[in-house]
Amino acid sequence: MKILLKGCRLADSSQKDILVDNGLIAGIAPDIRIADDGQTRVVNANGFLATEALADVHVHFREPGRPDKETIRTGSLAAARGGYTAVCTMPNLNPAPDTVEHIAVEQEIIGRDAVIDVFPYASITLGRAGKQVVDMEALKGRCIAFSDDGSGVQDPAVMEEAMRRAASLDCIIAAHCEDNTLLHAGYIHDGEYCRTHGHKGICSESEWGQIARDVLLAEKTGCRYHVCHISTKESVDIIRKAKARGVKVTCETAPHYLMLCDRDLQEDGRFKMNPPLRSDQDRLALLAGILDGTIDMIATDHAPHTAEEKSRGLKGSAMGIVGLETAFPVLYTNLVRTRLITLEKLVDLMSGAPRRIFGIGGSLAPGQKADIALFNTELNYTIDPSAFASMGHATPFDGWTVTGRPVMTIHNGNIVYDFYSHK
Repeated sequence: MKILLKGCRLADSSQKDILVDNGLIAGIAPDIRIADDGQTRVVNANGFLATEALADVHVHFREPGRPDKETIRTGSLAAARGGYTAVCTMPNLNPAPDTVEHIAVEQEIIGRDAVIDVFPYASITLGRAGKQVVDMEALKGRCIAFSDDGSGVQDPAVMEEAMRRAASLDCIIAAHCEDNTLLHAGYIHDGEYCRTHGHKGICSESEWGQIARDVLLAEKTGCRYHVCHISTKESVDIIRKAKARGVKVTCETAPHYLMLCDRDLQEDGRFKMNPPLRSDQDRLALLAGILDGTIDMIATDHAPHTAEEKSRGLKGSAMGIVGLETAFPVLYTNLVRTRLITLEKLVDLMSGAPRRIFGIGGSLAPGQKADIALFNTELNYTIDPSAFASMGHATPFDGWTVTGRPVMTIHNGNIVYDFYSHK
């Protein structure tokens, strides 16, 4: 079936129609007219924003291993509801995707249950134990990149070996940077809230110290190095300087680090994630990194847990929040409508850059795969986790009033989410 989207508004503010045929974008023009052949679904886009569908290089779908937290099916549905058609799933699974046989377990589930493109990471080390580098050559064609996310690679010699091997294969190492010797059983940022409320803190150096180590290794080896979920001002500065030297480094941050700081903490598990919410100075440095291009993309680090695991307050709750269904409206409302960044910049941060850097492909252009998202940028609504498709409901944005609801997601020419049909 063909789909004709009438009256879309593009990120450059022009108004166009978009014709989808046989899984591809067949045309983008001010007024597309086709014969009524009974085979075309005409959608009145009514001035809705149309973009290439979003892409997230950092999500946790928990399957295989913990399908009680999230499955490939529910996670991909949540992604579609958020305007995403491509996500990259992190390797803290059981079994870890550290061999061809183990990653095949995840791939089988993806092939059976995913409603969008789901690209698995392979782990950097066997069992994500940080000791022995996986057979990257065997895994290269089966994964989007290599990461031990959920933990940092503690041994610099192991990381250097991984980078050398990845460089020889032109693969990305995506690093969760965390020095375990500096954690001291902390679970929120070592800042004002931590000290005044009797909690144990995680210092900023536990993140930026390992980034400083790794950019030197990336410079030495020529590896394509991607830093996951940066949260500190020092991390931004280190990456900015490394880029200026020509190091092949990219990075991401997440919506919660741009919107919130440790002054916003409440005694509630929905404010607990790793890395933690940092100081307002850190938040402002991240925004500066967005503006000057140091930060390449925004990923959600969507990390669902059961309601019970998130019910134990800041101290006892599991680390991780969900984000796929809130990311665009939160960022559009607070970055674009406030004129901190342009709409085109936001679309690049959430789609263009992750697709380019990770080789996912796709753009809003004739001849490209029809992966399209529509957003009603005039619709205000209140974020309600009980309405999420995700099995995880813990979000610090619960109750926020936002603008920019995803209303339709098209993947490979098929409508995989339609807000007005599902309302």
